[in-house]
Amino acid sequence: MGNLIDSVHWLHHASFRLEVSGKIIYLDPWKVRNKTKADYIFITHEHYDHMSVPDILELCKSGTVIICPVNRTEDITGGKIVKLRPGEKYSDDCISAQAVPAYNIGKSYHEKPSLKNGYVIEAGGARIYQAGDTDFIPEMKDLKDIGLALLPVGGTFTMNAKEAAAAVEIIKPEIAVPMHWGPVVGSRKDAEEFRKLAKCRVEILKEEEPG
Repeated sequence: MGNLIDSVHWLHHASFRLEVSGKIIYLDPWKVRNKTKADYIFITHEHYDHMSVPDILELCKSGTVIICPVNRTEDITGGKIVKLRPGEKYSDDCISAQAVPAYNIGKSYHEKPSLKNGYVIEAGGARIYQAGDTDFIPEMKDLKDIGLALLPVGGTFTMNAKEAAAAVEIIKPEIAVPMHWGPVVGSRKDAEEFRKLAKCRVEILKEEEPG
């Protein structure tokens, strides 16, 4: 797992690039500055800070697999597009992935019927949970054997640091990385609070510098 965290690059906000088993995997690429082409791109939902069509187009190459929710993704072009509802799976010779629920409780930014996604991605012998824009939801109890959990902590549109720490007690990841803080909502203070409260190893990643 130590090697896995070394291969995780936090671009900012909820954007990540993973380099696993020789494959380049982007999660919600937005305002990407290092333009390494993607083997896989995961999109959690259609909001501008998660589904950036210009970034997707720039990162695509021949054979890029774009995994996205079923709703409001008409503008995505290029690569092989795979649309998943929560509970549905994708797999090939390199990775497997399952879309999982991501939604708000008691607020309307990300409603459950809109079918926004989180993902559990299996690659390089690890299970990685990208929570998406979500609150602490009952379905998290179904997540098993998570090596790395990428969890929103910024509040307002998602769960806050305290709620994310409560989610950790249910998910029980080996490592958790706070996300969804910085340019849109939340601050490093939220990430630090999460690290203080969470009962697991927490890595607050440094935003990647331009290459």
